[in-house]
Amino acid sequence: MTATPPKLAAENLSFAVDGERIVRGVDLAVAPGETVTVVGPSGAGKSTLLRLLNRLDEPTAGTVALDGTDYRTLAPTALRARVGLVPQNPGLGSGTVYDTVTAGLRLRGSQPDPDRVRELLDRVDLSGYGDRAVADLSGGEAKRVAVARTLLVDPEVLLLDEPTASLDAGAQAEVESLLTDLLADADRTVVLVTHDEAQAVRIADRVVRFVDGQVRASGLPAEVIA
Repeated sequence: MTATPPKLAAENLSFAVDGERIVRGVDLAVAPGETVTVVGPSGAGKSTLLRLLNRLDEPTAGTVALDGTDYRTLAPTALRARVGLVPQNPGLGSGTVYDTVTAGLRLRGSQPDPDRVRELLDRVDLSGYGDRAVADLSGGEAKRVAVARTLLVDPEVLLLDEPTASLDAGAQAEVESLLTDLLADADRTVVLVTHDEAQAVRIADRVVRFVDGQVRASGLPAEVIA
């Protein structure tokens, strides 16, 4: 029987800028439906790793496979529809919540289903927010809009960069609760970067410790954090 390949697998993944190596020969495999959190100090290259995983940054060496297929064989738009990234700073721009949430879908030439958008806004606790200006949102609300924007495209893999960073304690708890609920009822593969090690333990199936652009440890949350 043929073994199921990892959903996402980096092999010797490296990235350098002006000779400075930011990500160094990373090998990382994420199983279908697995939630992996990446922890490590600021400047370790965690955000760059996420950007490499859906080719927003181009690897200097190595590559990434999606379902066993080298992602360089996929058109960038097709790849990012399957591997969606929610950045740390969402950059929602202007306009309404509805406009922002549907922007990615419309850029791909698809017409959004208003009922599906409303359902998704309900799921991220933004019921009735469709006509609100994104400029008037709180930090926690903006994070939830960014999550909804990415989920509307229905990616197979969800990359989350510090989804609760820069939020007050209440908003952090709300966003984390939302993510926990979303992960519990969907067989979606997730890689989440966080500086909060306690959060990593609460959310993850597996924790990866990332230091100086390299994977230094990978295993069960309690083992790696300990």
